[in-house]
Amino acid sequence: MKFSFRVVTKDTKSNARVGILKTPHGVVQTPSFMPVGTKGTVKSLTPEELNDLGAQIILGNTYHLYLQPGHKVVSSFGGLHSFMNWQKPILTDSGGFQIFSLGVGKRKLAQGIHRGMGRPETSEGDEKSLCEIHEEGVTFTSHLDGTTHTFTPEKSIEIQQHLGADIMLMFDECTYFPATHEYAKAAMDRTHRWASRCINAWTKKEQSLFGIVQGGIYRDLREESSRFIANLDTPGVCIGGVSVGESKSEMRDVLEWSIPHLPEDKPRHLLGVGDIDDVFDAIERGIDLFDCVSPTRLGRMGHVFVRDPKKRFRTDITNSLYSKEKGPIMKGCDCYTCLHYSAGYVHHLFRAHELLAYRLASIHNLRFLVRLVDKIREAITQKSFQHLKKEWLNT
Repeated sequence: MKFSFRVVTKDTKSNARVGILKTPHGVVQTPSFMPVGTKGTVKSLTPEELNDLGAQIILGNTYHLYLQPGHKVVSSFGGLHSFMNWQKPILTDSGGFQIFSLGVGKRKLAQGIHRGMGRPETSEGDEKSLCEIHEEGVTFTSHLDGTTHTFTPEKSIEIQQHLGADIMLMFDECTYFPATHEYAKAAMDRTHRWASRCINAWTKKEQSLFGIVQGGIYRDLREESSRFIANLDTPGVCIGGVSVGESKSEMRDVLEWSIPHLPEDKPRHLLGVGDIDDVFDAIERGIDLFDCVSPTRLGRMGHVFVRDPKKRFRTDITNSLYSKEKGPIMKGCDCYTCLHYSAGYVHHLFRAHELLAYRLASIHNLRFLVRLVDKIREAITQKSFQHLKKEWLNT
């Protein structure tokens, strides 16, 4: 099956849309949320469980799989699909975000403060920068063993082609918040130059390649980047550089500045967004695909999703008020966890530090989000998306 995408229907009062994305490993009904399988696994869950909870496509991480076990090792097993026994579509990111987030002094990175053209500002007591950005690519120190490596656009594509993903992403420089306009423009221009090199390195055309829009929180840069990426001969487009510290209103601005300049007939993927209100906002503005680690990461921390906007759609199952709760985590939830176990039992597992706790909470959170997007897709088809959004967000 070749890669293709078509829009089936649109919402009458917004840019929300339903589409069909065909890949060599199957069809994805969009909009769709993809669980993150960073190292070739969605933490604590089997591919069979992911399939049962309704996941249509998952994300693998180029940086981590390159370092361990190595892209050539994965290739020797027939690619990532065979290696991890997941026969549905896979998207791999470029590895760029992880290089910058894991390789740079973490405190300053989290604050997003930059000085110069690609080096984070550091001060006494900060971790030493472990990566250096240059025109050729990024040289970084492995967080695993301290060895030095260089990722170039060509190297990123080479690794992803070995991994065998259905969708590959171009190597980009993710601009952190709050970067200056000068820095954001330099990073965007570099991303554009790298994009052309990625296309030249893309030899396995059965694997699709998506460009990435950057530009920080600056309207002129986002519009310029959107037009540049839209003009590239690639099957899809990503919007990157959000969920890095900006406000929700700034994230919405980025989408509203970017999407009007993107092709209607290509899928749009928003990188790293998973909050419930953000999901509605993104889909409403025309996003087709999105990924986020939050359902599993929060689950491992004991934060489980519930349908309550006043609690930001989550609650802490480790709280003592759940110790004697005989009902499920959330009434009406059809996930494996809620159908078979009480909230009191899951609470006990977390308090006892039992590994099953992480699995049950992750299953619940992923099913919650997948099921919500299924409902959104149905609502768009039935022309009731605005009603569903109001019902969920109480706005």
